[in-house]
Amino acid sequence: MTTPALPGSIRPSSFRIPSLRLALRMLALLSTAVLLAGCATRPASPHGGFVERQVEVAGKTHRYQVFVPAGHGRGRMPVILFLHGSGERGEDNQLQMKVGLPPHLRQHLDDFPAVVVIPQAPADTEWTQEAGTIALAALDASMKEFDGDPDRVYLTGLSMGGYGTWELALQQPQRFAALVPICGGLTVDWTDQRPSMVAHSVAEASDPFAEAARRLKHVPVWIFHGGKDDLVPPVQSRRMDAALRQAGGDVRYTEFPDANHNSWDPAYATPELWTWLFQQHR
Repeated sequence: MTTPALPGSIRPSSFRIPSLRLALRMLALLSTAVLLAGCATRPASPHGGFVERQVEVAGKTHRYQVFVPAGHGRGRMPVILFLHGSGERGEDNQLQMKVGLPPHLRQHLDDFPAVVVIPQAPADTEWTQEAGTIALAALDASMKEFDGDPDRVYLTGLSMGGYGTWELALQQPQRFAALVPICGGLTVDWTDQRPSMVAHSVAEASDPFAEAARRLKHVPVWIFHGGKDDLVPPVQSRRMDAALRQAGGDVRYTEFPDANHNSWDPAYATPELWTWLFQQHR
């Protein structure tokens, strides 16, 4: 016996429930559309800031910091490798954030236009020796993770890091688009306390400055030093400036006449430095 249909009702046999698989597929498509719409309108990175990373070198883990600029994610970014001075060595991944370029970055979180890699040299090491390998490994990892532009990689450092700037550039002379060494040098012939800080790539040359200039004359350089520096004599930078000019290099030299060893604060506060730097391409 067939049950008569009531007016306006639906017979059970005429109602079909969509399969669960079809419903889930429709839900997935809808979710994807919503996500894509959000990505198309939301800025990739509205604010700049620091992130912690680590890299393994020779079986040991080394932590470092990276400044990620506002706007990251919209294309390849210029990348700066910053090398700190002797007083910031250690393993806390914090001391290197207190001096030099990192404080300048904190004042320009939302308008500094480059990724900045900030490694920390272990205690009692030099950027011109094993610590340089750590710095380059951190740079390599950051280039991959943050989509760095290989034609806009810059190297800067202060004091011990100024020596490291020359040394790493000598080790990889085709890598960097520009160098900014601050209160650094190549030799330590005025003291016997830090012979390990010397730029080892040219240490055996009869004239280390001339040899370094010969190898690096194709790289734009802006050197900074304090005229009253009593830790690293300004003659170190003066000699390198003269050697690069003699070799036909593209070099600028700024000496702050009243500055002692801290010539990094006025150097990084020089607006023309950043205009010049970001114009340089490998």
